[in-house]
Amino acid sequence: MCLGLRARLHLVHPLGFQTDDKAVRRAGLDYWKHVDVVEHHDADAFFAWAEGRRVHAFSARSARPYTAARYEPGDVLLFGRESVGLPEDVAARFPAWRIPFDGPIRSLNLANAVAVVACHAAGQVDPALYADPGPGADGG
Repeated sequence: MCLGLRARLHLVHPLGFQTDDKAVRRAGLDYWKHVDVVEHHDADAFFAWAEGRRVHAFSARSARPYTAARYEPGDVLLFGRESVGLPEDVAARFPAWRIPFDGPIRSLNLANAVAVVACHAAGQVDPALYADPGPGADGG
């Protein structure tokens, strides 16, 4: 998703997954070498980097839908671990948003949540990304 949107991916250690060559090959991520990735040693290092930037936190506990946010170039989209989400104290430090859905589930998996929000934010920041290219542009 980051590669397709030309967005930088920030990973905060400790991670709940591996990013070594063997792990990304097994996951079928043959494009991983092209992803712009920054790794932060821990949460303190990430928050030091994020100081002064607009950070949007995403939490199933927030009351505000992500579609109500106004995204700008350079904004940071902050998601928590798939298993527990963002800690409440972290979500309370920033504007927090949720992805509303109906049904008997508690939350979306992390990849789906990031995809939903990142595509929406990208469309706000660069509306031309989703502009209709006109007749014949689909190759048909």
